Amino acid sequence: MAAKKFVELNVAVRAKAGKGAARATRRDGLVPGVVYGGKSEPVMIAIDPRLIMRELHGSWRSQLYQIVVDGKKTSVALMRAVQMHPVTDRPLHVDFQRMIAGQQIRVEIPVHFVGEDECPGFKRDGVLNTVYHSVEINCDVDHIPEAFTADLSGLDIHDTISWSQLKGTENVTHTNQNEEDFVIATISPPTVAVEVEDETAEGEEAEAASEEKASEE
Repeated sequence: MAAKKFVELNVAVRAKAGKGAARATRRDGLVPGVVYGGKSEPVMIAIDPRLIMRELHGSWRSQLYQIVVDGKKTSVALMRAVQMHPVTDRPLHVDFQRMIAGQQIRVEIPVHFVGEDECPGFKRDGVLNTVYHSVEINCDVDHIPEAFTADLSGLDIHDTISWSQLKGTENVTHTNQNEEDFVIATISPPTVAVEVEDETAEGEEAEAASEEKASEE
C-alpha cells in the first residue's frame, strides 16, 4: 500500500460478540466495535470513547486508521459507521473496514473552502450558499484525498463553483449519476433587511382608517 498519513488507534481485542459482551464492554468504559473485510475474519474490538470523539471532529470518513493491538500494528482501516446514544451523544458502537492495496472503495470526501478574504462577492456582502459540504467518490485506497479544495477568491455575486473546478479530484470519480459536472456552491446576493418601521406605520394608518370608517357608520 502506498505511503499515506495514518492515524493510529490503540484498541483491545474482545473475545466474545453479541449484545451481552457489548454491554459488558460499555460498563468497562469502552466502546465495542468490529474490524471487518479485507478477506479476513471479523475481529471484535474495544476502544476508548475519547479516541472516537476526537476523530468525529475531523474528516473521519476519509481518514485511514492504523489499528494497533497491544502495541502491534495490524489492519489499516476506514471508520465506516459510528452508532451514537440518542440522548447523551456518546458512541455506542463503531465499525471499521479493512483496506488492502489497490482496493476500490466508495468514500465521502469533505469540501474545504478557501480564498474568502479575496472573494469579490463577499466584499459586496454576498453569502456562500453551499450545495455540497462533501462529495461521495469512487477511488482506490492508495488515492483517497483528505479533502477537496474550493477556491472562492475569484467569485462574485451569482458566480458558482462546480465539481470540475475543485482541486484534489485527480484519480477519483464522483458518484453523482444525475450530472457529470454539478454545482458545489454559489455566491448569493446579500439578504435585504425588512423595513419593520415602514410596515408598522402602514399598519397604523390602515387601523386609523378602519376606525374612522367605523365611527362614521
